[in-house]
Amino acid sequence: MRAGRARWKIENETFNTLKNQGYHLEHNYGHGKQHLATIFAILMMLHFLIDQVQELACAFFRAARDRFHSKKQFWHTLQSRFLEHLLLSWEDLFNSIIYDVFPQYIQLDSS
Repeated sequence: MRAGRARWKIENETFNTLKNQGYHLEHNYGHGKQHLATIFAILMMLHFLIDQVQELACAFFRAARDRFHSKKQFWHTLQSRFLEHLLLSWEDLFNSIIYDVFPQYIQLDSS
């Protein structure tokens, strides 16, 4: 009984994260033109897997992630750093989030 409840809790938390924490899992991923929706769902699950490995294995990722209340806020910040600045390494990216500073690299033009 405990094992079943633990499995149920893990599944519910995982699907809640995939739906509400910035991964945008939707029911319509199961429908679509030919196999495109399936490809999107597989790519989203791959993204989730990579994030889980990062959280377990990368101290920089964990420190950057811990600065935010939700993963959605973290993903928006991560995306904005990619769009606004040319960062030469993952360490620079995560340090820019952790310490809220930017290395003196070229700032990308928004036009």
